[in-house]
Amino acid sequence: MPRSAPGSAPLPSPLDGEIIVSRLKELAACTDVPGEMTRLTLTPAHKRAAAQVSFWMREAGLAQVHMDATGSIVGRYAADRANAKTLVLGSHIDTVRNAGIYDGNLGVLTAIAAVEALKQQGIRLPFAIEVAAFADEEGVRFLSTLTSSKAMAGIFDPKSLEDVDAQGISRMEALRSFGAPVDRVADCRRDPAETLGYVEVHIEQGPVLEAAGAPLGIVTGIAGASRGHVRIRGEAGHSGTLPMAMRHDALTAAAEMILAVEARGRADGKELVATVGTLIIAGSAVNVVPGEVQFSLDVRALSDELRTRAVADIRAAVADIAERRGVKASVDIGHEVPAAPCHGPLKERMAKVVEGLQLPVVRLPSGAGHDAMVFRGVMPMAMLFVRSENGSHNPREYAAPADIGLAAEALYAFLLKTAEEE
Repeated sequence: MPRSAPGSAPLPSPLDGEIIVSRLKELAACTDVPGEMTRLTLTPAHKRAAAQVSFWMREAGLAQVHMDATGSIVGRYAADRANAKTLVLGSHIDTVRNAGIYDGNLGVLTAIAAVEALKQQGIRLPFAIEVAAFADEEGVRFLSTLTSSKAMAGIFDPKSLEDVDAQGISRMEALRSFGAPVDRVADCRRDPAETLGYVEVHIEQGPVLEAAGAPLGIVTGIAGASRGHVRIRGEAGHSGTLPMAMRHDALTAAAEMILAVEARGRADGKELVATVGTLIIAGSAVNVVPGEVQFSLDVRALSDELRTRAVADIRAAVADIAERRGVKASVDIGHEVPAAPCHGPLKERMAKVVEGLQLPVVRLPSGAGHDAMVFRGVMPMAMLFVRSENGSHNPREYAAPADIGLAAEALYAFLLKTAEEE
């Protein structure tokens, strides 16, 4: 869809996946740790990345590019009329430590590319477009997370400004050093009555699309999550003098409980996942029967009812195993996030444009959290997944340029179709 003057060479399409990948690689140079992709929120590397994204936004035709109170960069592409509603596109540009280059960043650069394609074609739509490069999604530097998108949704918690990082720097101090107008958080909120919704492109971070042979996927919703830990208290003893029949081994009890967690996760097929990711053995030694063990618990499902029932089943299994093995156990769930279903009409519109590209329409839930989830109950939201390899949150994550180009074309077509239907 390039446009050029008569007799001149056509302009390269901003929707070209190779062009977007070159920008991803350029953005990856903004890192706090040379030799790896580490860009935590509100760091010097994040500041350089924000400046680069601001430049690309302006180049693409976005105006009013600014940094908001949370450190996000936001640009606006005006509508063809006054008093029009706004559609928000975006993702985040902060990363985990030693990350890949696609997570979050792809969604921002794809959104910029779609707007730039509109500019090339000289098209204005009956709604404005805002592109947001959120500053804080990963939650690595500070305890709280998703603060940027929460501010846009109007659910920002002022207490998160008191969070401190490993060096004792508060979020408030970091924002001020970053140059963000931290006293204007209220200005970040978008009025749902004036907003068509939020749409995010993101790598899948999992193997479903790759297994299906599909470059793109329609996200049905973002799974809710219950996280916490299980603590088992038995009785420590000498491994050589304590008979097997007289032991109250906290570790073997934990092992059986962990397998019970796995079994409960498998019981609902593809609908639910249950994971134990950490295991702590207090006072561990090769010649000590463990007396105290703690392991993490992470249960996710697109159905909150299913997730709640699974957690209850796990509690019951833990209690039963503890009683049989003569140990004490407690289950503490400290983090509960409800599921966030994608908006039906936006989701189906995205499916139609993917089908229009002669691609298979694959629908799948997101087990990972995203900025989109905070708009649950606030405004319509939808997500488009891009096939990726090697998972995510590691340097080997990968999305092919051809697939990225298809995602950019789909997002561009989605904008045009929204103009027809809204």
